Amino acid sequence: MAKLPWVSGLIVIAALAQRPAPEQPLPFSHKHHASTLGLACAKCHPVADPGEFAGLPPTATCMECHKAIKTDSPHIQKLTAFHKDGADVPWKRVYRIPDYVFFSHKEHLSRAKANCETCHGPVKESAALRREKEVSMGACMDCHRANQASIACNFCHEQR
Repeated sequence: MAKLPWVSGLIVIAALAQRPAPEQPLPFSHKHHASTLGLACAKCHPVADPGEFAGLPPTATCMECHKAIKTDSPHIQKLTAFHKDGADVPWKRVYRIPDYVFFSHKEHLSRAKANCETCHGPVKESAALRREKEVSMGACMDCHRANQASIACNFCHEQR
């Protein structure tokens, strides 16, 4: 019986690791766009200024290619309708950082020499994006310690 809590803990960890991808308003394969086509993350996700949300691509970004590619697809027609209405696709965010945390994608990509996969997992292999890694204070602290980055509270919890 003493082993039961340990086994239960493993089941909980396995369940969290296998979180399903949220149902999106349109199917989107990062594997196809980033791996097969070789598009860089920044092609669709411009790196924001420090402290700003890195962003989901506006429909205009998608339409740069899809005004001529796969236009007969019902999904691309739905994308085109969003664009014509001046609306962005209401994507469901997979990762969210609390408002009280100051996080700079630009800083992590340039100074820290991280890449998107460092925090977001193997995105280029995902047909449907799901949270592969936990974005938590503990995970950030582990990474900061491993890379000799500051672990001072105001480094992440107060805009510099």
